[in-house]
Amino acid sequence: MRMASVNRRDLLIGGSACLTAALVGRAFGAEPLQEVRIGYQKIGALLIVKAQKALERQFEPQGVRVRWVEFAFGPPLLEALGAGAIDYGYTGDSPPIFAQAARANLLYAAAIPARGYGQAIVVPAASSIQDVSALAGKKVAVAKASSDHNLLVTALENVNLPWTAINPVYLAPPDAAAAFVRGAVDAWSIWDPFFAIAEVKQKARALPLDRKVTTQNSFFLVNSRFAVKHPDVVAAINGAVATTTVWADQHHDQVASILAEASGVDLAAEQRSVDRAEFTFGPLNDDVLAQQQAVADRFQKLGLIPAPIHIRDIVWPWKSNT
Repeated sequence: MRMASVNRRDLLIGGSACLTAALVGRAFGAEPLQEVRIGYQKIGALLIVKAQKALERQFEPQGVRVRWVEFAFGPPLLEALGAGAIDYGYTGDSPPIFAQAARANLLYAAAIPARGYGQAIVVPAASSIQDVSALAGKKVAVAKASSDHNLLVTALENVNLPWTAINPVYLAPPDAAAAFVRGAVDAWSIWDPFFAIAEVKQKARALPLDRKVTTQNSFFLVNSRFAVKHPDVVAAINGAVATTTVWADQHHDQVASILAEASGVDLAAEQRSVDRAEFTFGPLNDDVLAQQQAVADRFQKLGLIPAPIHIRDIVWPWKSNT
C-alpha cells in the first residue's frame, strides 16, 4: 500500500519549516539541541539519507551535529533507542513490539508500508524442501524479535503448522549467513540485502509464500523523551526521509550504487534488492496500525511477549504541515 503522494509533498515542505521553528526557538529559552543521534542499518532509506548527507546539510549550519550509529539489525537498535543512547532509528515490524512489551521509552514516528517482497524464507538450491509445510522438524535460522521472526511465524500459521513444529535457530544475520553457507541450518528467514546476497552468491531458493499474509511494514521510531523535547526536529528528520524516499523511488540504479558503496555489498545483490524494494513513507494510518497490532497479538498468543500491548499507545502525534 502506497501513501498518497500529496501527503509526502506536504511533509517535505513542512519538515524544513518545522526545523527552522525548532532552531529559532532557542532564542526564546527552548533547550538547545547540540547533537542528533541516528541509529541506522546498512539497508533502506536512512542509509541513503546518510550517504547523501541530507541531515548534515539541514542541521549543521545551525550548529547541530549529526552522529550516525550503526546496528546489525533492529532489536539492539531499539534497545539503544529506548535507553536514550540514540534519538531516532529504523527497524522492521517486530522489534518495536518486543521493545514496547519491555516498556522501552520510544514512539513510532513514521511508517514504510510494504508488501514484503524484500523478505523470504530461503533454502539451499539443492534442498528437497519445496514449501513451508516441509519445514516441519527442520532447523530454521532467524533473528529473534526481527521482522523475519514475524515472517516465519506468519508463514507457518498460513499452512497450519505450529511454531513448535520447527527448530528455530536464533542468530543475527551475519551468523545466520555463515550457518546457511556451511549447511548448519536447513532454511533461513531473512530480509534484503542478505536475501539477495544468498540468491546471488549461494543460488538460494525462496520458498513460495502467500503475500496476503506476509505484509512487512517498516518503521521509524524516536526516543519518547527526545520527541517531547524536540517535536519539530522529529518532523524535520521525517521530512528528510520523505525527500529521500521520493527520490529513491525514481532512481533505482543510483540507489543501488549508493547502497553498494556504503554497505560493501555486491552491486548485483544491491540492484536485486533495490528493484523489489518499496520506497513509501508516511504516518501510521489505520491500515498500518491494524497490521502492526495483528503482529503484536500474534506474538502474545505464542507467549513470545508476556502480555497484550496496544500499538496506538506509543504513536507519535503526526504534526500537521499545513
